[in-house]
Amino acid sequence: MRTSAGTECKHYYEDFHRDHNTQECRLIKQNIESLAWYPSDCLKCPIPNILNANASSYLELKLTIKSKFLGMKRQAVVTASCIKHKKPIDDVFVGCSQCNQERPSLNLFWSALEQSEEPDND
Repeated sequence: MRTSAGTECKHYYEDFHRDHNTQECRLIKQNIESLAWYPSDCLKCPIPNILNANASSYLELKLTIKSKFLGMKRQAVVTASCIKHKKPIDDVFVGCSQCNQERPSLNLFWSALEQSEEPDND
C-alpha cells in the first residue's frame, strides 16, 4: 500500500472508507519497545527501500521508533534477522550470507560481476 510519504510498503495500512480513519504501521504495532507511530515517521523510514532491495522470504524485520536529541527528533531503527538460519543480518540490503550462498544463480551473478571489474592487461 502507498504510504503517506508516497512510497510502497507492505507493512503500512490505511482505511478511510465510510467514516473510518485508520492509519497504522504493522511493524510498529508488533513492537512494544517502540514509541507510538505517526504517519510522518514514513518520511524517513528505510523499510520500503529494504523491501525493494531484498525480497528474501526468510527476512524478518523489526522496526523501532526511538527518540533522539532530548526527545525533539525521532529515529527509525531497523534490525533484521534470517529466520531460516536463525542469525542476525548485518547488511539488510544484501541479506543473509548463508542464504545468498545457497542460491546458484546469485553466485553466477557475483562471479560475472567480479570478471567485469577485473582490469585488462593488454
